Amino acid sequence: MLNLLLSRHTNSMTSRPLVTLPFLMMMTTSWWPQATCSRQVFDVTNFGAVADGLTDNSKAFERAWLKACESPGRPAVVVPKGEYLLHPVVFRGPCRGYVEMRVAGVVRAPAGLDAFRGYHEWINFAGIDGLLLTGGGTFDGRGASSWHLNDCPRKPDCIPPPSSIKLGRVRNATITGVTSLDSKFFHVTIVGSHDVEISHVSIRAPRDSPNTDGVHIQGSSNVRVTDTAVGTGDDCVSVGPGSADVTVSGVSCGPGHGISVGSLGRSPGEAGVRRLRVSNCTIAGTANGVRIKTWRGGGPTPAAAASSSAAAAAAVSGLVFEDIVMRRVRNPIIIDQEYCPYVSCHHQSERRWSPSVVRISDVKFRNIRGVSATQVAVKLSCSAARPCRGLELRDIDLRYVRRGVATVSRCANVAGGVAGGTLVPPSCI
Repeated sequence: MLNLLLSRHTNSMTSRPLVTLPFLMMMTTSWWPQATCSRQVFDVTNFGAVADGLTDNSKAFERAWLKACESPGRPAVVVPKGEYLLHPVVFRGPCRGYVEMRVAGVVRAPAGLDAFRGYHEWINFAGIDGLLLTGGGTFDGRGASSWHLNDCPRKPDCIPPPSSIKLGRVRNATITGVTSLDSKFFHVTIVGSHDVEISHVSIRAPRDSPNTDGVHIQGSSNVRVTDTAVGTGDDCVSVGPGSADVTVSGVSCGPGHGISVGSLGRSPGEAGVRRLRVSNCTIAGTANGVRIKTWRGGGPTPAAAASSSAAAAAAVSGLVFEDIVMRRVRNPIIIDQEYCPYVSCHHQSERRWSPSVVRISDVKFRNIRGVSATQVAVKLSCSAARPCRGLELRDIDLRYVRRGVATVSRCANVAGGVAGGTLVPPSCI
């Protein structure tokens, strides 16, 4: 084909301008790699997967992944349309090339928890550099079969149910164009990973489903969650210890608990959160809007509180929350350094608790507007041991859902900050 194109160009040079030659070379060079580089595709049905919704396909998926992982270039594992039952599986690297997993069908988890003994995740991508998870398909965690067995909302020493999808020690990864439905615990967890993009993903679970965080980030850096819709029974996005350079943008959140930093400071020596930007998001019908939460005294027990000095290095700094719309949110802007969700927390004397050891500084709330479902639209409850410093409230316009009743701000242990622009409610800094 290349010779034919050159021949046609030579025969027509007397009647066509010479400027057509660069265009011809551009066209031939753009075609040439496609003709010489074949992309390998590994269809899971060719490895024994059966789309009947009943057969355990974990071995077939593992075999397809192994072949793709061993292949150079940019191989693809393909899951065609249909329903595939998948028991817990680990897709392990390192691989020779950048691997794509293209899921067009519905992948379902086993009902209940029996199949997950010894597993903390349902689908685990581990030790991979170069991953794309896409295809328009659905990951159905079938959480309704086990939510009643989750005692983590009541017991601090619980054994968490399995998360749906984990990226562990992964680099250069993208998840886009898929749906995560009814996870048993967290939907997507990003742990010890770097350079990760979550975009155009739908994450759904009922508002009463426990601990079904949409995207949880921990010990990771350069993570972006963009243009994604999350409605669950817990945080839409949670940014945990050891996270840095995180961007959350264009997220539609609700129902759920909002977009949260933390909880932090529960364990001695725990790392903090640095450089987070949350922008251009809509938060609707949630318990919280944008929130920072840290444990009192470093943990839920007096023993943990006594050891909290070891966690003094934990810090939250360089956070920006801006251009956010709130719609009937109970706590639109909240810093809670007395976090403890267990029933036992409310039955213990305050004297048994020491203040949070987590330092919060350089946090900006800008251009946040909409409707608060409670009269206290801004609550900044900082630690008596480590007062918040460098807070900023600018162009805040949060009206109470009841007409004619003004919203208010409440501050505790705020050592310094600035406020400006429109301030509804009036600033307490």
